[in-house]
Amino acid sequence: MFIHEMSELECRKALEEASLGRLGCVRDNRPYVVPIYFTFDGKHLYGFTTLGQKTEWMRSNPHVCVEIDERTSHDKWMSVIVFGRYEELPDEPQYEAARMEAHNVLQRRVMWWEPAFIAGSHRDSPHSITPIFYRIHIEQLTGHRATPDPAETRAASFTQTTTKKKWWSNLLRRVHQT
Repeated sequence: MFIHEMSELECRKALEEASLGRLGCVRDNRPYVVPIYFTFDGKHLYGFTTLGQKTEWMRSNPHVCVEIDERTSHDKWMSVIVFGRYEELPDEPQYEAARMEAHNVLQRRVMWWEPAFIAGSHRDSPHSITPIFYRIHIEQLTGHRATPDPAETRAASFTQTTTKKKWWSNLLRRVHQT
């Protein structure tokens, strides 16, 4: 397999197509990784959540990363990592335009609000279902893509064909011996 570094344009295209990623954040020198749904507007990642551990951790340390990936086979995959800064978009006049943008961008995804709302509704605190809009300012993007090596593919195909032929020959030999 060949592993290629992705260009910034390729990374952005992958983010446009993705809706699920893994958010990494840190508090008190302890890492925390959790799946999130998001939407990318070309400049920021937008998300919607309710109060919980990831929100508390991002409030205490806004430096985060988000990873997305796609795997077709062992030798055909892609992974993009976003390093950025969390910004909460509270329901206050100075954030009204940003909240509207977040809402408009998030609506591109079906049922964009459901995972956060359902998770919040299972908690005891009434504040746990208060909607929280946020965005992640992208500071750095990096990505890698693997593609099959044609020589490895031919060799693997030959080995599989040879193994199948041996199996079939052994089966036929056993049938004729009985």
